[in-house]
Amino acid sequence: MPKDPMMLMSFINMKLRDFYPTLDDLCADLEVDKQQLEHTLAEAGLEYNPQANKFW
Repeated sequence: MPKDPMMLMSFINMKLRDFYPTLDDLCADLEVDKQQLEHTLAEAGLEYNPQANKFW
């Protein structure tokens, strides 16, 4: 997983768009700590929008 927040957002959004209907599904399948992921991206000013199924 990319360490840079913008690269991480791009990577996660691509996975959400192409493979996972929800952030929970992505985190479970990739064994990612959802709270840590959201915290990391929140520090960069990004938040998850469940209706759009992406970070922005």
